[in-house]
Amino acid sequence: MFTVYILQSLKDNKTYIGYTNNFERRFKEHNSGKSKSTKYRAPFKLIFKEEFENSIDAKKRELWWKSGAGRRKLKEYFLKNFPKKVVFIKTALVN
Repeated sequence: MFTVYILQSLKDNKTYIGYTNNFERRFKEHNSGKSKSTKYRAPFKLIFKEEFENSIDAKKRELWWKSGAGRRKLKEYFLKNFPKKVVFIKTALVN
C-alpha cells in the first residue's frame, strides 16, 4: 500500500504533500526533524491521506495535489473547514 498525505505545520501553518509506502514511519520522520524538507517546520498534523495499491497511482495523485488544481482544492478545503484560522494573502510587487 502507498499513501499520499498532506501535513500542516503547527509552526507556520504551511502544508507539505508527499507519498510513501510506510506512512507511520514517514510521519515520525517529519515530526522528529529527520526529513530534510520539513526539518525546521515540525511539528505537523495530518490533514488528509489516501491509499493506493501501487506507487505509480500514488505518485500521480501526489503530483495532482501539488498542481494548481490540487492547490485550489486544498485552499477550498481550508476556507470551508477553517474560515477564521487560515488566511491566504496575495502579494504583488510594486515598482
